[in-house]
Formats: sequence, structure tokens, C-alpha cells
Amino acid sequence: MIIIDGHQDLAWNMHTFRRDYTRSALETRLLELGSETVAVNGDTLLGWPDYMRGQVALIFSTLFAAPIRRREGIWDKDVYATPQEANTLYHRQLDTYYSLIEKHPDKFNLVQTCSDLEAVLAHWQRQDTGEHPVGLVLLMEGAEAVRSPDELEKWWRAGVRIIGLAWAGTRFCGGTREPGPLTREGFAFLDGMAEYGLILDLSHMDEKAALQSLDHYPATIIASHSNANALLSGVRPAEVESLLSNRHLSDHVIHKIVERNGVIGVVPFNTYLVPDWKTTEGRQRVTLQHVVAQIDYICQLAGDAHHVAFGTDFDGGFGFQSMPLEIDTIADLQKFVPLLIEKGYHQVDIQAIFSDNWLRILRSSLPESI
Repeated sequence: MIIIDGHQDLAWNMHTFRRDYTRSALETRLLELGSETVAVNGDTLLGWPDYMRGQVALIFSTLFAAPIRRREGIWDKDVYATPQEANTLYHRQLDTYYSLIEKHPDKFNLVQTCSDLEAVLAHWQRQDTGEHPVGLVLLMEGAEAVRSPDELEKWWRAGVRIIGLAWAGTRFCGGTREPGPLTREGFAFLDGMAEYGLILDLSHMDEKAALQSLDHYPATIIASHSNANALLSGVRPAEVESLLSNRHLSDHVIHKIVERNGVIGVVPFNTYLVPDWKTTEGRQRVTLQHVVAQIDYICQLAGDAHHVAFGTDFDGGFGFQSMPLEIDTIADLQKFVPLLIEKGYHQVDIQAIFSDNWLRILRSSLPESI
């Protein structure tokens, strides 16, 4: 059963930590043993051999940089102070994906059209080989790199198919820990996105902005990597509750996404599963059952299994040390099959969660050709 992952910060890791995702996770861990990379970002969960073992056929691969006010240390290199600086960084990351695909066409393919998508899927159906290219769908996380809506066509032609307006707050809307509604520029930006049928990613957007977007934006809407806040609220310290609650999705937003036939990618990150968990505790307190609970909660709200998927955010500021006990690499996502069966999910439901829900989004949104 193939897997589609709705969120991985590959280019950011390749720039910041010089990670080579043609290697296995084990190879990278051995090379990084005792390094600053592990100290600040944990041990990697990703690598092409691990994608093969886990049957990860497609990844929503991000263009991401943080605003300089949220810089975490000298090591945090891809940060910006202005839209122009963000534009430069995101173009560099775009070039990084192009280079990866050019050098390793047997391992990574860019997916811009429905034809590209079906070609990747057809390769994964082949029985004569266990080695397949992983499709990369480009997702712009935080839209400050787009200096004006007039530039959206260039980004679309460059391969970007999904845009999230925020990570932290932007000039378009509030974001994680920085609340706020859509601004006038935000509404104009959404109108520009709609002209190209770009998928809107609500992850990291403040709830007010997300609800406004759900009412205003006519094209496809997803949340690439977000969990249900109802399973998380009430266990965080009061002083951080108001700041962090807008990172996750309220029931109201989940219902609205379902009404719009959208999909939510669940994140198996321990502090997004048990928010008072600390790295120093070890991993024993968090298991895959906590992830299953998130999946099941969204399915129960939706009334079916057609609106939830994986959005792992692997290597996005944390490593396997911050994963549920049973996860060592991305290949371990296959361990969810028996757990979901035990929970009462049928094979068709599991296939929807693993890949078909994201496939529905892509098939209905990607252009037939460029």
C-alpha cells in the first residue's frame, strides 16, 4: 500500500544541515553522530531507501524559511527580514529541488501535472523492480516570498502547486503564535491564487484567517500538517495555551474543511500528540495509538475516512527522538495498517488515509498539462 506524505521540509534540511536524501536515514545518522545538527534538529527519519521500504510514493515538498524574528540560533541560516530576502531564499530552495531531480531522476521526479502524477504512480505499480522515483509536489510554506500577486504565475510555472499563507504571521494573515485575521493583502493574494487553481494550505494560519479563507477561497483547500486541537487543549500550561492553540485545528475549522471536501494531514510529532511531553522524558509515553486517536477523531467528525491523511513534517525541526515509540524512520508508517484494522477501519478506508485522499486532491487540482 503506497503512502503519500503531505509535508516534508526537504530543501530546508538540505540547505541548513547539508542532508543528502539519496542516502538512507541510517547513513545520515552515522555521518551526523555527535554533531550540532542532531543537537538542534534530531536524527533524521528520511532517506530514499527508507521511502522505498515504506512505499512512500509522493511527498508534498516545501519551500520554507522563517522570519528572522523567529530565528533559533546561528545554525538557522534560511531566515529573512524582507519579502525580497524571502524571495531569494525560496528561489534557492526551488533550484535545490531542480538539482536533486536532475542529478537523480531515478529517485526523484517533479510532479506538476496530472500526467506527471500518473507516471509516478504507474512506476510504483511495476512488478519488475523495487526501486521507484518519489514524486515531489512543491508546497510553499509561508507566502512572504511572493512579493505581489502578479508573481504567482511565475511560481506556478516553476512548479509550485500548494501555498500556505503563513508559518508565523505574515503580511497576509496571522500565523502560529501570532494571531490575526486575513489582511486586505491576504484577500487579494487569495484572489490571485484562485486564478491558477493553486491549492490553499491552512496549516499554521490563525483560526480567524482560516475561517475567512474557507468562506472566501473558491479552489481546493487542505491542511497539510495539522492535528485536532480538541485532543490537545487543557493539558498545556495556561500561559502557552492561547499562543499554541492556533497551531492546531478547532472542530469548527475541521467541519469547514470537510464541507469543502478538503483533507487534513496528521502530524505524528510527540508534542502535537501529548503537549506536555518533553524530550528529556524519552519516548515511552507516546505511541502510535496517539496518532490513531487523531486520525479517528477527524474521521468521526467527518463521518467517514475521506478527509484525513499523513502530513508528517518529518525532519521539520525534530527527529526520531520526538516520535512515538514505534517510529524509527518514515518506513514505519506502514505499522498503522494493523492498528487501523484493529480500530475497525476497512482496507478501503486505510488506503484512503494512506494515499487516496491526497490523490483525490491532486487529481482534481493539478493541470492536465502546462
